[in-house]
Amino acid sequence: MVQQITSGIKISIETDFQGTFQKHNKLFYAFSYRVNIQNQSKDTVQLISRLWSIKDTLNDPETVVGEGVIGKKPVIAPGKSHSYTSGCVLHSSMGAMSGYYSMINFTTTTKFKVIIPSFKLNAPFAMN
Repeated sequence: MVQQITSGIKISIETDFQGTFQKHNKLFYAFSYRVNIQNQSKDTVQLISRLWSIKDTLNDPETVVGEGVIGKKPVIAPGKSHSYTSGCVLHSSMGAMSGYYSMINFTTTTKFKVIIPSFKLNAPFAMN
């Protein structure tokens, strides 16, 4: 598990290799990741958007930008958390993801970024 705290928001991420599949005679590697966003600040915040950088050892990095996470823009009160599970498909057995969430602080009405720490996506058979 990787963790990082930015502006009182703690991001924790766990990953899991889901297996391989073929499509159009190409092999793909599927991974899932579970994110827990814990509000350790004194203010209520809302996640409004995200930016992911996805690195695959066989391809150029890909950037994914979008509103919310899995169709939601969670409001997280102090001491509360929001968790979700998502996935990623790579062309190789190894890669990594990182990025940030854009959030708004309801008390100050300021927008801020919360860093998503870099985490590895590795098929168990590809690791030493």
